[in-house]
Amino acid sequence: MISSRRNPLVKRLRSLSSRAGREEEGLLLLEGTHLLQELVRLKLQPAELIATERWYQRHAQLLVGVNQAIPRRLVTDEVLTAALSTVTPDGVASLCPYSALPLAPKDAHFLLVLDRIQDPGNLGTLLRTALAADVQNVWLGSGVDPLGSKSLRASAGALLQLPHHRFGPDEDTAISQLTDELKRLAAGGMQVVATLVPGSQVPIRPVPYWELNWRLPTALVLGTEGAGLHPELLACCTHAVTLPHSSRVESLNVAAAAVPLLLERRRATMTATTQQSG
Repeated sequence: MISSRRNPLVKRLRSLSSRAGREEEGLLLLEGTHLLQELVRLKLQPAELIATERWYQRHAQLLVGVNQAIPRRLVTDEVLTAALSTVTPDGVASLCPYSALPLAPKDAHFLLVLDRIQDPGNLGTLLRTALAADVQNVWLGSGVDPLGSKSLRASAGALLQLPHHRFGPDEDTAISQLTDELKRLAAGGMQVVATLVPGSQVPIRPVPYWELNWRLPTALVLGTEGAGLHPELLACCTHAVTLPHSSRVESLNVAAAAVPLLLERRRATMTATTQQSG
C-alpha cells in the first residue's frame, strides 16, 4: 500500500499529465474507470494499474479482462488525489502504451482538421462526434493537448480508436505545416471544406452544409473558438459551408456546429445506399 504523497509514483503520474512526460515514457495516463473500461472493451491492455483497495474490490469483473501479469499498484485515496488532475478521482488510473494508439490509414477519405481549439471540453466533444461520424483521421493545428487528461475524459477515450496527428510544436509552425498538408490534399482532388459563419465575406461562395456533396473525399476544417479559421488555412480551402441559424445568436459553439456537419456525410451515404438498393 502506497500511502505517502511523497512517494515517487505521485511525481511520475503527475509528469504524465504533460506531453513531454508522456513522450519520455511512451505512456498515456487514463484517469477513471470509464477509460479503463473502454481500453478493455477494445481488447487493449494497460501497462500498469494504480487503484485503491476499495476500487479493486468493487471491480473484480472488469479486472477479468486485464492481464494478470500487468503490475497493479495499491494506493490510498489521498495518494491518487495528489497524483491525478481529476478533482475527485473514482479510485483508479491506468497507463496505456503509446503503441496501442491507432495508426492513420494511408487512403483516408474523410478527415477532420481542427485549428487551434482551446477548450478541452470542446475538443473532447469534437473527437467523440468524429468517431461517431466515421472520421478516419483528425489533424490538430496547435491548441489544447488532445492526449491531456481533460480532453481524454471529455472524449470518453475517442483517441483510443481514432487516429490523430498534432502539428507543431508551436502555433506558427502548426499553421505552416497544416497549410502545406491542406494544399496537398486539394491538389490530390480532395475537397477541403471551410466552415463559416453565415454572411461571411470570403472568396469562396459558401453554401448551406446540406448542399455539399459529402460523398466525395472530404477534409472538414473547423476554426478556433472566437477567432474562427486562420486566414492561411481558409485560403487553402476549395469549398465552404455554413450552418444557417437564427440571427439572435452571432455564432454557434464549434463543438455544437460540428455535430450536424460531421453526421451529414453519414446521412448522405446512407441515403444513397438506400436509393441504390431500392
